[in-house]
Amino acid sequence: MIVNKVRLLVVTFLTAACAVLGLAAPRAFAASAGAMPVTNVSSACSGQNAEVEQAVAPPRYVYEAWIGCGGEGFARSVDGGAHFSKPVTLPDSSHSDDPAVAVAPDGTLYVSYLRYFNNFAYPVVATSFDHGASFHAASLIPHVAGNWGDRDFIAAGRGGTVYVTWDYGPSAADVKIVCAASGSCAYSAVDATAVVQKSTDHGKTWGPITPMQPGFPAGGGYLASILVQPSGVVDALILNHPLNPHTFAVHPGHELFTSSADGGKTWSRAVEVGGSAGTISDTEWWIDGDLSTDRAGNLYATWDTQSASGNSDIGWLSYSTDRGKAWSAPIRVTPDRDNAVHIVQSAGAGAGIADIAWQADNSPQGYATFLRPFSIRHGWLAPVTRVSSGYGNRTIWPGDTFGISVLPGWNAGHVALSWGSAVGGSKVSEIYATVAGR
Repeated sequence: MIVNKVRLLVVTFLTAACAVLGLAAPRAFAASAGAMPVTNVSSACSGQNAEVEQAVAPPRYVYEAWIGCGGEGFARSVDGGAHFSKPVTLPDSSHSDDPAVAVAPDGTLYVSYLRYFNNFAYPVVATSFDHGASFHAASLIPHVAGNWGDRDFIAAGRGGTVYVTWDYGPSAADVKIVCAASGSCAYSAVDATAVVQKSTDHGKTWGPITPMQPGFPAGGGYLASILVQPSGVVDALILNHPLNPHTFAVHPGHELFTSSADGGKTWSRAVEVGGSAGTISDTEWWIDGDLSTDRAGNLYATWDTQSASGNSDIGWLSYSTDRGKAWSAPIRVTPDRDNAVHIVQSAGAGAGIADIAWQADNSPQGYATFLRPFSIRHGWLAPVTRVSSGYGNRTIWPGDTFGISVLPGWNAGHVALSWGSAVGGSKVSEIYATVAGR
């Protein structure tokens, strides 16, 4: 689904659209309490910069990784997002995309990315034991050449345990790509199954490719957003598109939740999340489906759906209070009524609280990024806030994801965000970051 990354997205909400649903008009981020200036993190890297992912760690670290800088770019902040280091290029990251970032309880930092090199597609995991000052990389090269691979995610547990998920297929020859005019690409056919690999030594060595769903090589999992609970249970939200087992033709899909209590060896029977909201189009080109957890262990899933007619795209949220056994009815996130792109992500906060953010291209001014806090008990806690200070050129691709993290106790109640965009008439997408007050 998410390959040949080439253009742009960022989001804005029209006052009229909000009025239709009885919502307050979006507030500009500069007016919000505790606002930090928006920082251009990637300006030292020439060329396009896109598809940022993020993680935070005590005492005041904010980490950003993205496609750029001649491979995968990386920068860190040691003062809670006020300032960032000069970007560096991560090791063995040429011919790669799809970065993901995770921090273990012991502070070890991991950045993964999917590399296409020497007739293999495979994740690379760069590990840092000094808070991003230096990295050592390991390549998870499969045994079968000519394979297919796409969108990795990474999560870290205790004792040096790390998990990488990606969608894997044994033959790139079975893959057929359909590219959007103003985005990256989707699949019309693909031999894809969500898989996981595990390391127990801080990413130095890795175990075998293990399917997370039945039906290999046509399991249908495009990606698996993953997290590790304090108990060691591994949770995953899989974007699943049913595939023809013979032709690998792709059909509209849904989000599926699964978990593993034995370190990723076996996975529970998948539970459909938000099926009543509709289906996810087989031509959707962005990363759809995000999973987070709050401090009480409640789970939050976000995604968007498209109508069969193609004239409606809506972002959604669902939550689970019983470790993923059952999920709430879908809750509408995006208020506009149109066919705009809506990339929706979340970050769990205090018990029963999550911060929900999204990017969309429904504004005539271009793309922008939005934030709104949610409570399981009380619903939406505040009006929509626009966190991107400018609007992006919709013809220049900023990536299929953005970064969102709830800051630790030193800045409780604040959310770090990052996104790609080409603003102010620029033809180059840059990575921007800020910290917003809830």
